[in-house]
Amino acid sequence: MQRVKPLLDQIEAHLPADSLESGHRDSMLALLRGTADPFSRSSFTLGHITASLFIVDPTSRSILLHHHRRLDRWLQMGGHVEGAEDPREAALREGREESGLTDLELLRDAVVDLDVHAIPAGRGEPDHFHFDVRYVARTSAPRKIVIDASESKDLAWIPLERAELLMNEAASSRVIRKLEHLLNEGAPH
Repeated sequence: MQRVKPLLDQIEAHLPADSLESGHRDSMLALLRGTADPFSRSSFTLGHITASLFIVDPTSRSILLHHHRRLDRWLQMGGHVEGAEDPREAALREGREESGLTDLELLRDAVVDLDVHAIPAGRGEPDHFHFDVRYVARTSAPRKIVIDASESKDLAWIPLERAELLMNEAASSRVIRKLEHLLNEGAPH
């Protein structure tokens, strides 16, 4: 597939921050190399590629999180890769759809994090794994957020320190540390 090679290149170039992310990277590379259509939403044996977007407001050092309706957890924006999208395009689309923000701009073109996580059965789908490719973006209009009630119970700008507590998982803590570093260095493209 045309999308597999560029994503393989991005993931191979990505330097994991810890052993957990390194394992996720290896699993993702195996999925991309060994599955006919790793983007297919109906691929449940191993799982499928998804895309997430961490939206930051550098001025307030906050991150936009939504309280996911189905999973009942505070999460970043994200979801399935649709049609011919690549994960970067999917992450930006999901970010726009779930936040209402139309001016999202990637802080860096590269992947910011990789994560493989279990998704419980629901909506006619069995338990499966999401192989999540994560990016980071900013907005110049943080007050223009609009909640999508079909996806979210709530949508809020959360200071990075508090976001780590709300998200409450090792992978989220790792990403928060990366976001702090990006915001401290000015995040060049």
